[in-house]
Amino acid sequence: MTTPQAAPATPATPTTPTNPASGRVNQKRRTHAAIVTAAADLMLTGEEVTMPEVAKTALVSEATAYRYFPDLASLLSEAMADTLPHPDQAFATVAGSTDPVERVAAAAEHLARHVLARQGAVRAMIAATIVRPNAAPPRPGLRFGLIDEALRPLAEAANTDQEMLTHLKRDLSIVMGAEALFSLMDLNGLPPEDAVASIVRTATTLTRAAVSAP
Repeated sequence: MTTPQAAPATPATPTTPTNPASGRVNQKRRTHAAIVTAAADLMLTGEEVTMPEVAKTALVSEATAYRYFPDLASLLSEAMADTLPHPDQAFATVAGSTDPVERVAAAAEHLARHVLARQGAVRAMIAATIVRPNAAPPRPGLRFGLIDEALRPLAEAANTDQEMLTHLKRDLSIVMGAEALFSLMDLNGLPPEDAVASIVRTATTLTRAAVSAP
């Protein structure tokens, strides 16, 4: 009687060794993203944003949050940059209009409401800029893109006075900023909706006067 031969053993499939360095890099990326996402989510509450609250929301320690971001302002700067709306959103209701007054009104209201929805974070950014103007991270500057887009038809017109346009853009950057909105609310005691209306009224008055000047 013939003894059956055993089947040859199947060679083991080689496994790719895990790269510990790559794993650490991926973990750092995930932690960084979690902290930024937590800050962005907290910004949308409109309340004050603090590093301890961000760390708690991101499920990391406060010390870990500070290892990724040296201060709250630098974290908020990145979180804001990741959530800036496209300028087209501001002009959805006046997309077909070339009237600079209508377009500036839309931009002014859009920006004011954008700031109101994130006012706790915006106030923190302004405070950091005032306390440490040379060390604070750059603010997003959404107003400048909105002003440029609002006045684009005017800028493209052949008969536009370019010096007037430059002055108008500069003037609008003052009245359409978060600083003006907070001044109306904090110093003049206006409710948010009245403050927004005042911003829009001032911006459109400036624009109308500039384009109507001889």
